[in-house]
Amino acid sequence: MSNTLNLTIGSAPDSWGVWFASDPKQTPWQRCLDEIAAAGYEWTELGPLGYLPAGVSTLKAELGRRGLKTSGTFVQADLAQPGIWSKLEAQVLQAGEVLAQLDAKFLVLIDGIYTDERTGAPLQPARLDEAGWGRFLDSVHKVDELARTKFGLRMVFHPHADTHVEYADQMERFFTDTDSHVAMCLDTGHFAYRHGDPVAFMRKHHRRIPYLHIKSVDATIRDRVEAEGIPFGKAVGMDMFCELARGVVDFIAFRDVLIECGYQGWAIVEQDMYPAPFDKPLPIAMRNRAYLRQIGMG
Repeated sequence: MSNTLNLTIGSAPDSWGVWFASDPKQTPWQRCLDEIAAAGYEWTELGPLGYLPAGVSTLKAELGRRGLKTSGTFVQADLAQPGIWSKLEAQVLQAGEVLAQLDAKFLVLIDGIYTDERTGAPLQPARLDEAGWGRFLDSVHKVDELARTKFGLRMVFHPHADTHVEYADQMERFFTDTDSHVAMCLDTGHFAYRHGDPVAFMRKHHRRIPYLHIKSVDATIRDRVEAEGIPFGKAVGMDMFCELARGVVDFIAFRDVLIECGYQGWAIVEQDMYPAPFDKPLPIAMRNRAYLRQIGMG
């Protein structure tokens, strides 16, 4: 077993408080890209479609002059909703055209949130029935095929808090019920938010996890969120996702399992924060980058 780890490290606008294509509470895109580079990252996700400039030539120039390259971006929709395909296909085509021209490798797929992000009110059942699960799987397989065959992209499905794949048993079923080439983006923070063990899950399923979102969770805030039924969006605003060195995820053990597995994938550092004062993200991003270097994770 080699004792070295070959990770491709990047960041994402999410770590700068960016959740939407346009919102005055969010860091302006020019400052976001400047600070991703200043924090020591060479790779970035693009964030929500519409946040960065729409023209590919402009986007290439803006990334290039900062020494940045693109790993991918995400699309999100209620994957089990009847008749969702036309809307979802349009998103994939839009994202795929951009990613292909930027030589990106990944398309991240996220299910829709089943609660209202601000109030926590349920919008639909937290767990799908068998018919809904079947529609969900159909959407996943269609996105995977379209991304792969039309754009040469690797689709990675992202289990996410308050979606229909968030707990360990749902993630296990996802792997059981999808084609063997369908991959996952393991988000260490979202999994830990639901009391999952990222180390054990990675050890078991690393062959189908080429892409990681690296973050951690403040245990005290998580316990309060659960006890008081605080909505996910509000919990994020309370700094539930914390700096890598301060949270519940054991990144030393996670590093060791990556070495054990001979992992050579991607790791995108995300520390969900919304809203975020404009001066807040950069010092945090720099500390997270330094911590990863300190523990030998790139």
